[in-house]
Parts: sequence; C-alpha cells; structure tokens
Amino acid sequence: MNKNNTNRIHFMKMHGVGNDYIFVDTAQCAIPDPQAASIAWSRPHMGIGSDGLVLIGRAETPDADFAMRIFNADGSEGLMCGNASRCIGKYVYERGLTDQTRVRLLTASGIKLLELAVNPDGTVSSVTVDMLAPMLEHETQFLPDGEPLPDGVFVSMGNPHYVIFVDDLDSVDVAARGAALERHQRFPERCNIEFAQVTADGIRMRVWERGSGITMACGTGACATAVAAAVTGRSGRKSRVIMDGGVLDIEWRASDNHVYLSGPATFVYEGDIDLPE
Repeated sequence: MNKNNTNRIHFMKMHGVGNDYIFVDTAQCAIPDPQAASIAWSRPHMGIGSDGLVLIGRAETPDADFAMRIFNADGSEGLMCGNASRCIGKYVYERGLTDQTRVRLLTASGIKLLELAVNPDGTVSSVTVDMLAPMLEHETQFLPDGEPLPDGVFVSMGNPHYVIFVDDLDSVDVAARGAALERHQRFPERCNIEFAQVTADGIRMRVWERGSGITMACGTGACATAVAAAVTGRSGRKSRVIMDGGVLDIEWRASDNHVYLSGPATFVYEGDIDLPE
C-alpha cells in the first residue's frame, strides 16, 4: 500500500493486442474492493478506461511464482485471461521481480506456465502461455437442454466460450448477438461469444466478452476459436487468429493436448489514482 496515502494507488496500463487492463501490484498497493475499483477505473472518459482490472500477487503455494486475479469492467471476477497473463510475464521480468524466463502463474483456472522471449536489452518481446487442455463440454458451464442456440462449438479454456463460424464477419452485429447469447439460459455461468470467419490469411475473429462486452482481442477466445476450427475440420492444429487489436498464434499440440498461446504484451503508461469512494 502507498506509504504516504493509503487511498492513492499506483497502476500500470498494459495490453495484449488491444485487450487492455489496469494492473496493480498488490505487494505495493492493497485494493480492499477490487470489484468497485474495476467498475470505476474501467469506465471510458470518467476513469482510466479498460477491459478490467488485474491484480498481480505473490503466490501462496510453492508450485507457482506469482498469482493473478482478474475483474471484468462490470466488476465480475473472471477465471483466466491469456492476454493479461502475457502482460504479467512482461511486468514481473522487466521490473526485476524475477530473472527467470519460465514463470508459473497461479490463476483461478489453474497454474499456467509462461515462456518469455527476451531481447538482448532485457525487454520481453513475446510470451507463450501454456493454456492447458481444452474442454469441449462441461456440465457446469454448458447445458445441453434448453432454448436452441445458433450452430457453434462450446470450448472451455478454463472459462466458457461459444464459437460461431460465419461466412461474412463484417455483417455480424456482434454487440446485439453477443449480449443476447452471453446470458443465454444454456450458459448458467454466462459465456464469452466468438464470431469467426476462416480466410486465406488465418481465422478472423471478433469477440463479446462476458462482463466486458466487445473487446479488441481475447486470448482465451483465440484459443477456443482455434480449437473449434480444428475439431470442425476448418483448420489444422496451428492457427493464426486475427482480431481487431492484432494477431495471436495458437498451437493445439497433439503430444500433450495442451493449447499454446503466443503473442506480444505492451506497456502503455503508469500513474496513480484514488480508490473509488
């Protein structure tokens, strides 16, 4: 916590291909009500503006090096974020919190291994995250019975996704369709909704994230889309997923059934802000 003012919080703004978050190192600053902080700080124009708030902590288990909690822009707590995980890898290495290029990150959906690619000047150029094995159906996240859904593929990457392939992505009203499907009765925990089109350049994807709405990118969503494309025969096990904010490379390895997410992490700025009243 800030020694001079307990209500003044130091933050970093970072993004992974446009999926932007406010990061707070809880070893330096305590956030007593992260839900309220995420809502207040994520608001465009009247806050910092972001897709949510990420808390970086020290892991309380010897099996992990650091821990992550993530809160969406609406204050709801998320389970996992591939883009935020890559940003944490960059932060802890470049700020000297670790000298290891393999970082074990504890998340609400398990421990993820981050592999850092480091430039000669000590900056992190990209991070590969072992997202573990996908689940194509899970009874606590997807209900097989209920109102019909549009044709799609349910994939859990530690959080739930429903991937819908379309012929013309530009014609899809992502806001209207995504908002409706996020809270569909067959998704008791709500769901991230991806709309994807396979092109000659890769898989073009747009996403409606539960709790945040339209975002420029989604790491777990890119993984879910790549898995859905593979299981439906639209692609192989390696995919290039193109989102509004940039490109992520996904590999679903047959050797261990794990999905590997690779891409950049970008530091934007840092500053101080008051806790919400």
